Amino acid sequence: MKRRKARELALQALFQLDNHEISIEEAIGHVTDEQDSFLTNLVSGVIEHKEQIDASLTEKLEKWSLSRLPKIERTVLRIAVFELMFTEETPAKVVINEALEISKVFGDEKSSRFVNGVLSKYTNE
Repeated sequence: MKRRKARELALQALFQLDNHEISIEEAIGHVTDEQDSFLTNLVSGVIEHKEQIDASLTEKLEKWSLSRLPKIERTVLRIAVFELMFTEETPAKVVINEALEISKVFGDEKSSRFVNGVLSKYTNE
């Protein structure tokens, strides 16, 4: 499975986990029958490090609270920040580009600009 597809499926699985009391395996099972370690790592990593990710995002958000963000943007940001903070295999530039492309597919026309604005603060550190 290509990484873009895994990130899109991770978004969908995390969205389900946000809305339902189900296990990570069930959430992934609802979005794909394929087994993919990158997908599983993204979903479980975001869940495992959610407090740290959310604390980091809260510092970067200007005039926004995490709870006010639309779920799509919040979930895209969580996935990207997980990759930026806890994995070293993908360059930051690629992580940000992937987040922008996914937010264009699943969000509205303003989503990718907002996501870019927040994630660009991670590259300035």
